[in-house]
Amino acid sequence: MNDLLDAVRRHANAQADAHGIARTPIPGLTTVRATAPSGLVYAISRPLVALVVQGRKQVTLGAQALDFSAGESLLITADVPTVSQITRATLAAPYYSLVLELDAALIAELAGQMQAATAGKVAPVRMLPTDAEVASAALRLLRLLERPEALPVLQATLLREVHYWLLAGRHGAAIRQLGWPGGHAERIGRAAALLRAEFSKPWGVKQLADVAGMSASAFHRHFRATTSLSPLQFQKQLRLIEARRLMLAEGLSASSAAFTVGYESVPQFTREYGRLFGQPPVRDVAAARLSAQAA
Repeated sequence: MNDLLDAVRRHANAQADAHGIARTPIPGLTTVRATAPSGLVYAISRPLVALVVQGRKQVTLGAQALDFSAGESLLITADVPTVSQITRATLAAPYYSLVLELDAALIAELAGQMQAATAGKVAPVRMLPTDAEVASAALRLLRLLERPEALPVLQATLLREVHYWLLAGRHGAAIRQLGWPGGHAERIGRAAALLRAEFSKPWGVKQLADVAGMSASAFHRHFRATTSLSPLQFQKQLRLIEARRLMLAEGLSASSAAFTVGYESVPQFTREYGRLFGQPPVRDVAAARLSAQAA
């Protein structure tokens, strides 16, 4: 893991933005750096795997809280609401991780070739030790960033290898469900992707059910079972999270942010924002900025 830590450190130190996120030219691959414990971060996470190589982080889904540190991987296999917080990071020993969004089409292709059956229902958020083969393939993928001329030739091969080892390893049974053709996870994923892309638009359950190829009642039931939220709650959280980002990163007022993300009523926005984040927009944004300055 030391070689992987060195590679993540080099890329993150050179490329991280003000939030500690360092994107790469490889689709879905980022590195993360933090030099102090973070505040709470609210998100509806996409399916991904995060390899922590230094420091510690906590991720909460409902009543379930997972702590993971160097040498461990967090796997998220559905679009689920999470609250995360980096809990161990210093200037001398920053938090570093490598995050890869999972490719459902690639998973489906590989699972078919591996002729592996899907398991029963598994938790959408899991934490396990990082497999050596996954770490090795991830290291070679990261090293490609230092050889940009090799990216077009080797990128797809190494992404495929990382996904293969994930499927063959400890997380395999959970990941396999993502690529099961016509499975509930794949169908719900299509509707979730539409809501992510166009969350400011009004969507009815029937419209989303048509996208998923389900009846309205079956869609509503499976959407909640997969994401832990109803479609309306899912869209609402997407709107509120984006509104918070707009206020923090772009300086929008609460009313401007509310209208931008699709709210027609500022009082309704304020009530729902307070329920999710624990306090009204203006107070929450002020506290978040104060915390960032202190960090």
